[in-house]
Amino acid sequence: MNALTINNLTKTYANGVKAMQNISLDISNGIFGLLGPNGAGKSTLMRTIAGLQRPDSGQITFNGTDVIANPVLIKQHLGYLPQDFGVYPKVSAFDLLEHLAILKGILSSKQRKEQILALLENTNLYTHRHKAVSSYSGGMRQRFGVAQALLGTPQIIIVDEPTAGLDPEERNRFNNLLSEIGEQVIIILSTHLVEDVRNLCSRMAIINKGSLLVYGKPDTFIDELGGRIWSQTIDRRDLPAFRQQYQVISAQLQAGKQSIHVYAETRPGDGFISRRPDLEDVYFTQLYHTK
Repeated sequence: MNALTINNLTKTYANGVKAMQNISLDISNGIFGLLGPNGAGKSTLMRTIAGLQRPDSGQITFNGTDVIANPVLIKQHLGYLPQDFGVYPKVSAFDLLEHLAILKGILSSKQRKEQILALLENTNLYTHRHKAVSSYSGGMRQRFGVAQALLGTPQIIIVDEPTAGLDPEERNRFNNLLSEIGEQVIIILSTHLVEDVRNLCSRMAIINKGSLLVYGKPDTFIDELGGRIWSQTIDRRDLPAFRQQYQVISAQLQAGKQSIHVYAETRPGDGFISRRPDLEDVYFTQLYHTK
């Protein structure tokens, strides 16, 4: 069982932005969801774990070893799929994976070939192995990203906004692949898509403006919110007035009508009905409800 421990990480950039403020987490094997809006500090935390930048203060240990003092150690056990990554033009998937495998220290040509072909098969890219990665669709390129991240059998894998821009079918295929991989290693899934965390993660954290808001099991957060989420369908023109009167945590159009969710300890008013909360309600409550 792998263990990643993060203690009181802080990072303030030169422009004064506090990207991390005393973040502490304990992460073990499985898929861990890191949820937050764009600019919350998720990518800063991912880069720090990967050894790509140093925090101002705090500590990270992986299986008992200090990662900040020994950044090479984490890189030897790390697979990283950033939100955006470039590829060489006119280079096939097989050739590019072989190049990356050599950079990762897999020196045996036999071992490289066996691992590359297995990864291409697992990511459903085997029949496209001789095609240039630059010609791949968005979903195919993301699956190639997973294949390169798995080279060298890493013990910790970081994926940053992996399903952004994918169509529903590719997104499901990608999530199924992550689920299969996550049983034996640590996968940190950084995203702003609540649905991905709901579908994949047994533990999660929500961060915003560099601060850790909650950390634990999604089902626990949902249960704790029971009896405090209320909904009503309203005229869209009335939304500003409802926002002034109630703690509206989300507003969505459903079949052309405005549906609002409100946080309240008791029924907030006429027309509201109680609803069982879901992870999206947890997320928006943490972001917008003033406790």
